[in-house]
Amino acid sequence: MAGAVSPAERPQPGARQRDWPAVLVLEDGTAFHGAGFGARAEAFGEMVFNTGMTGYQETLTDPSYCRQIVAMTAPHIGNTGVNDADPESRRIWVSGYVVREPSRITSSWRAQRSLGAELAAQGVPGIAITGTRALTRRLRDRGVMRAAIGATADLGGLLERVLASPQMAGADLAREVSTAGPYQVSPPPGVRPRFRVAAVDLGIKAATPAAMAARGCLVHVLPDTATAGQILATGPDGVFFSNGPGDPAAAGYAVQAMLGVLAEGVPVFGICLGSQVLGRALGLRTYKLRFGHRGVNQPVKNLATGQVQITSHNHGFAVAPPAAAPLPGADAPEARPGAGAPRAGTGTGHGTFVMHDPKLLAPFDTPFGRAQVSHLNLNDGVIEGIRLLDAPAFGVQYHPEAAPGPHDAAREFDAFCALMEGAGAEPGQAPSGGGTSRAGSRRAQA
Repeated sequence: MAGAVSPAERPQPGARQRDWPAVLVLEDGTAFHGAGFGARAEAFGEMVFNTGMTGYQETLTDPSYCRQIVAMTAPHIGNTGVNDADPESRRIWVSGYVVREPSRITSSWRAQRSLGAELAAQGVPGIAITGTRALTRRLRDRGVMRAAIGATADLGGLLERVLASPQMAGADLAREVSTAGPYQVSPPPGVRPRFRVAAVDLGIKAATPAAMAARGCLVHVLPDTATAGQILATGPDGVFFSNGPGDPAAAGYAVQAMLGVLAEGVPVFGICLGSQVLGRALGLRTYKLRFGHRGVNQPVKNLATGQVQITSHNHGFAVAPPAAAPLPGADAPEARPGAGAPRAGTGTGHGTFVMHDPKLLAPFDTPFGRAQVSHLNLNDGVIEGIRLLDAPAFGVQYHPEAAPGPHDAAREFDAFCALMEGAGAEPGQAPSGGGTSRAGSRRAQA
């Protein structure tokens, strides 16, 4: 888990770390000078922003932030320190961390060390700048872009290295963050096992299998490269495809696994990258958003019920509407780094053409029967959910496990359990070994 440092390396929770002059350079040449903290190192990544006011430790350890420098829009970060209970994975995944003001002390009985000490122990540089609002506005107007944090005075050389760093488009990052081997998460004591779930780890957070286990799921977590045959060999009542980093167009192996699982009629649930993989398996395109959705306050509308949920997000790509153009929330030619803000009417605003055009939300044909857009983001019209109407499969772009964030969407796990039960998985004792699931046995007998 993240934060595995020796007691000798751990300063007192309230100890203040010394800082140094540092600079954040964007690929359009913009530079923000500030005070370095954490590790005194150089870091490169895609510059993004997160609007959450809390949950910084979960954000740092979310594998979906692999190869990204994250700026927090909340002004004061690090108040509650860091502990060994809250990480969402085995390490910090952000490349660098940008805040307005890191807390000078930690104030929590759970704190085991400071934020700065944790970043330093894991080799992650941070920078405190007074212009986090200006940075966020620039990313919103011009789109996320490559960046670097460094302690050098040679800004030209640092910019050259930024421009030579890899782009996020086309990046296959699930391979970098996934588990090296399978493992199992069992229901907690007192919870009766009901279903067996195969979870494909594309960058899974610890809270996700825990949320399923709390509902009686025996979760078999598999590496990102698991084939459909390997997934089905666990005898699952349902298959889960997790969140993760990178471009879904580069994760063709996950799409192939999804196709194989869908062909067998096993219930499927995908979130974030897993939802994008489902969309591509159904024949839809994916595309890059101008600045993405990252935070804990995104309003999402369920089109079937009209209910609006406040949800937790972390994604820079989205599923394209069937036969729709332009794309909600996408880059426009005017939104390239350094080219200025997009003009009005370029299709990069709030996506009203999607939310108010029923033809774009009507059922559409896929190789597995009819499908339908199920959820939309009310900020920009981006698709937040898709579901099959003739087969047991659905996906949502947001994070129902939260961690951090509101719990409005936690019922999506209940919907997955209901889908498994409806497909023939009878509530009762879930076997712990591999083999054919109850749902699979019933399909074979039908």
